[in-house]
Amino acid sequence: NLWRLIERVITQMEKLQGKEHKEVWIDTDDAKRLLGLKSDTSLFNLRTQGKIEFSQPSRKVILYKRDSILAYLEKHSHKTF
Repeated sequence: NLWRLIERVITQMEKLQGKEHKEVWIDTDDAKRLLGLKSDTSLFNLRTQGKIEFSQPSRKVILYKRDSILAYLEKHSHKTF
C-alpha cells in the first residue's frame, strides 16, 4: 500500500534527522558541509583562530563541536528587513 510506504519513509527520515542533531562531535567533512566550505585551509583557519571548538583525540583525527559551528553561523547571520 502506498500510504504504508509513505509512513515508513517519513518514520525513517525522522529517525535520521534526530540522529544527526544528537551528534555532539562531527568529523571534518561534516564540519565543512555545515559551514559551506570546500577548503581544508578555511576550516583550519577557523579552528586556529578559536572561532570554532575542536578536539584532537589522535594525531590524524580532528573532531568539531557541532554547537560551536552553529553558534559561529548564528553570530555571522544577517537579519533581513
